[in-house]
Amino acid sequence: MKSNSFDIKQLTGRIGAEILGLDLTKELTKDLIRDIRQTLLQYKVIFFRNQNLDAQGQISFARNFGEVTKAHPTAPSLPDHPEVFDLNYNKTTNYANNWHTDTTFLDRPPLGYILRILEVPPVGGDTLWANTVTAYQDLPIHLRCLADQLWAVHTNANNYVTPAINLANEAINFRTIPDSNNRYETLHPVVRVHPESGERGLFIDEFVHYIQGLSTSESINLVQLFQSYVTRPENTVRWRWQLGDIAFWDNRVTQHYAIADYGNHARRVQRVTIAGDIPVNIEGKPSVVIKGDSSEFTQYNTPNFIGAKTVE
Repeated sequence: MKSNSFDIKQLTGRIGAEILGLDLTKELTKDLIRDIRQTLLQYKVIFFRNQNLDAQGQISFARNFGEVTKAHPTAPSLPDHPEVFDLNYNKTTNYANNWHTDTTFLDRPPLGYILRILEVPPVGGDTLWANTVTAYQDLPIHLRCLADQLWAVHTNANNYVTPAINLANEAINFRTIPDSNNRYETLHPVVRVHPESGERGLFIDEFVHYIQGLSTSESINLVQLFQSYVTRPENTVRWRWQLGDIAFWDNRVTQHYAIADYGNHARRVQRVTIAGDIPVNIEGKPSVVIKGDSSEFTQYNTPNFIGAKTVE
């Protein structure tokens, strides 16, 4: 496949593409930025090999697609680069080896992420991404109608203490335990309408605490049912990292899983976050803040920020 600006190598039938022949250290034209964005919307996660970006170059590339936030709402950034989240797994020995969409406990979950790999283990260390739009489309009609009506409470407390709904039977622990000043809860629609494509996707992950109006056990069973459609092999793509690789994914319609199969070998990546919008359901109703003020994170470099509706 080919765009007007570059070649595209589709990786699977439903998700993932590699963009060929671009040097991301060079200034991108408006047409090129538009074409990259359209490719992202179509394939949900896109990859670039043989790049030579440093941290500042990574930040500059991300700014072509929106406002860049701080590195993370509750964790420290890379020294001298407040926009860069450094994940050095050979030092932390903790892993993001479960299916998740990043920081959905915020009222404005990020649009997407630019991930750069600095150290590749000699074996293993691949990352999987899943398409939540095709997962929604795969649901039988009666399950789609049910999902369309549901709202779920997302919280970062699940990610640090015993989760109420643990989709992978493990919690990731590379961040600090949130105290009362950095704990967040937001009510999000289970089916989110993409603000650019208009596609509907399942918006669930490990941060789900419970589904509004249902008991914990009912919530667990229902979320696990929906999740089983997200992680079907036909909805996923697997990327085998090489030095110089860049991944760019749409956080609004994907989940991902960093496979921890590389033992004690080093694996280091750095991530830059692009600010997102307030999710809405199929009727246009926005997400609702329950607890926490994420403005310090979501308003970073965003002077005319409009926040989500807050619970009275």
